[in-house]
Amino acid sequence: MTSPTPISEPTSEFPTSPVSPAAALSPASPAVSPVLAEVVRSGFVEGRHRGSLVVLAADGSVDWSLGEVTAPVFPRSTNKPMQAAAVLRAGLDLSGERLALAAASHSGEPFHLDLVRTMLAEHGLTADQLQTPADLPLDPAEAEAYLASGLVRDRLTMNCSGKHAAMLAASARNGWPLATYLDEAHPLQQLVADGVRTASGEDVAHVGTDGCGAPLLSLSLTGLARAFRHFVMAGPGTPERRVADAMRAHPEYVAGTRRPDTWLMQALPGTLSKMGAEAVQAVALPDGRALAFKIDDGATRTLGPVLAHTLHLMGLDAPILSRLADAPLLGGAERVGEIRAAF
Repeated sequence: MTSPTPISEPTSEFPTSPVSPAAALSPASPAVSPVLAEVVRSGFVEGRHRGSLVVLAADGSVDWSLGEVTAPVFPRSTNKPMQAAAVLRAGLDLSGERLALAAASHSGEPFHLDLVRTMLAEHGLTADQLQTPADLPLDPAEAEAYLASGLVRDRLTMNCSGKHAAMLAASARNGWPLATYLDEAHPLQQLVADGVRTASGEDVAHVGTDGCGAPLLSLSLTGLARAFRHFVMAGPGTPERRVADAMRAHPEYVAGTRRPDTWLMQALPGTLSKMGAEAVQAVALPDGRALAFKIDDGATRTLGPVLAHTLHLMGLDAPILSRLADAPLLGGAERVGEIRAAF
């Protein structure tokens, strides 16, 4: 499908009657991404965020889409389930909270950091071997508490440290070089690339370097949605299903206690959800439906409203949608507006 016609008047609630996605769309130039979210302050639309979005039907076919969903994008941390599946294929025996943390962009809460330390120690590794950049906890409240306690940026505190601990452990188990575990040609990273291609059904068009230093493999949004669907629909005991099951059983380790991915997986059992930097989001529902979107300008403040409205258009009706959609704008410490979906 083509681009949406943005709504012209402020609306703070979802429509109460069923909405047909097709009815909300009209042709537009394919060179310009559609507006997916608006910034409304004091009743005035002061900004717009453009992007692209795809929704898959339960059988994996494209149900509807907005914008360009077949061109490659960098999925950023939405690739982490595929990276976690690769460490299982490498023979590393992870399960439960440990496997969820291997697929995490954790908030840096104490229970996250404690488990990263434990995982390293269990495999005879140390935090000095992590090649994550030194960073503060991802969660702002945790970062404030961390700094107030006199601590400084650390490799272990970086939100990808659980993934890196698992990659190091898988490499150590196989006798693969530890100093080069992030190189694209490393055996583990080759397993990741194979898994990305299999899950998405696409070739990797571009390889970059992610913020944590790991190889970053491009996918289209359609391929990304299909990869998440693949994980949810995979057979029991397969690496993909083991990762999906661990993430869904322990969502607080995938994100954190104050994070939307955690809230969504807790509220809708069987749902797999993972966000990535530069405003990428992928979700698969237990019935095989899936979605993926990216906001062009990387504004992560749009993720909740766009995700909530997309799930609403897919027919979901649950209190969690209102929680996700709530993205207030403040003026003088008072609520004066919101970020809202606009398609």
